[in-house]
Amino acid sequence: MELSILLGVVGPWQVLVILVIAVLLFGGKKIPELMKGVGQGMKEFKNAIKEDPETETKTETKKTIEKE
Repeated sequence: MELSILLGVVGPWQVLVILVIAVLLFGGKKIPELMKGVGQGMKEFKNAIKEDPETETKTETKKTIEKE
């Protein structure tokens, strides 16, 4: 709610203007590569969130004990 007040309502014309600016800045060939990178980043972020913190702690402790 607060975000929509600050940014206002984003309509189809605003989205179209943003897309045109993106094409002008990056070119048509570069945009799919950028979107692929964004998708991979989101996937890695979701996987990092889903990982169990207890599992990571046990693994790190095990590695520390093995080094000693």
